[in-house]
Amino acid sequence: MRSANSPSGGQPGDDRSGTTESEQQGVRSVQRALDILALLTEERPVVSVREIVEATGLAKTTVIRLVSTLEQSGLVWATAGGYMAGPGLWRWAHLARSSWELPPETKRMMRELAARRRETVNVYVPRDIYRVCIAQQESPQPLRHVVHVGDELPMWAGATAKVLLRDASPALLARVARSSPYGESHVRRLQEWIDEAAVQGFAVSHGEREDGLSAVAVPIVGRSGTIVAALSLSGPTLRFTEPRIVEFVADLKEMAKRMSDRGFEPVGSQT
Repeated sequence: MRSANSPSGGQPGDDRSGTTESEQQGVRSVQRALDILALLTEERPVVSVREIVEATGLAKTTVIRLVSTLEQSGLVWATAGGYMAGPGLWRWAHLARSSWELPPETKRMMRELAARRRETVNVYVPRDIYRVCIAQQESPQPLRHVVHVGDELPMWAGATAKVLLRDASPALLARVARSSPYGESHVRRLQEWIDEAAVQGFAVSHGEREDGLSAVAVPIVGRSGTIVAALSLSGPTLRFTEPRIVEFVADLKEMAKRMSDRGFEPVGSQT
């Protein structure tokens, strides 16, 4: 399974009363350029001007101007069939990988956990109303849950969301709720989930975001004592029985503690 939900436009509650019209236009142009880049995926590595116009609703002249600017910066590359990711992205890709790649010891622990429990292991970090997968070790079983590293998932449901939202402000919870299918009334349910996860030290979800999908998650705590990431096991609900969940929680807590004790920091920020 793959999900990639990218936010676009300004966030609710943005105060731009102090910005000039030209500044606002500049922000819109940047967002539009990012929206165009977001159209490129593994399933669609090349996108045409017509497809960009249809997907964004922008005028063709605007699209041509934006892709020309992106091409000049090396962020897209013109081909006979349209535009593909450009070589200029390698610089950011290399920087992101070196900054967020987990230490070899952590990756080894993830491999061992996936092999022992035969479910997919993920590490997520929060990003506003989304959670981003920064590391994964797939289950060895044919029927398994898979998201791609870099994918963004919503925060309005799911075991990892319940863990990551523990210290969320009321304003953030309200925005998460508004992004859900349930609207603002979902805040109360979110708070109940968050409180339960805080008391238990872990969170469980069954079919909250997708039918037949379950997950168990625990927090990874940073040096300041705040939750900086979540470690999870996920897979088909039929395999997430109560006895197995107890075993999953024990393994996840042990591994998360080791990650927290050694200091969970991106490789690029370690000294």
